[in-house]
Amino acid sequence: MLVIRDARDEELDQVADLISDAYAQYEEGGRSPDLAKAFAEYRIEQRDVRGRLADSELIVAEADGTLVGAVTYYPPGADKSAEGWPSEYAAIRLLAVHPSARGTGVGRALTDESLRRAREQGAKVMALHTTTIMNVARAMYERMGFLRYPENDFPITDDFSVMAYRLEL
Repeated sequence: MLVIRDARDEELDQVADLISDAYAQYEEGGRSPDLAKAFAEYRIEQRDVRGRLADSELIVAEADGTLVGAVTYYPPGADKSAEGWPSEYAAIRLLAVHPSARGTGVGRALTDESLRRAREQGAKVMALHTTTIMNVARAMYERMGFLRYPENDFPITDDFSVMAYRLEL
């Protein structure tokens, strides 16, 4: 049975490991040196779950006593200026599903919980960023009704950009 809940303080290191494990597949070789450097910096940011807690809520998915997923949820009113989103939007970052739990609905359940919270808190828009290499996540967001919002895309390197999506609530 899948349980969606807020992360506990004693689980933060475990969540950092889970995020790292989930994003490891994107670290494959064959990238430009600039992109490899940018991704190495992003891997450090991914693990900084404590650094995001002041402005966000860390939601986890637990199955049979094991953490299998996590997402960082930014409620309306939280500072999202680093991502380029207006304060009144809700946003999610770093949706992560452990490789052993992929295809089981964990990502959808975490996104649904984020949307539930956003609606309950009066947000009119849920926003997120993803990339072309995150095909499974991007397809899920599009099935859920998220639409491209290229006005908030941003480049990482000359040949790699982050893509913005938003959903009117």
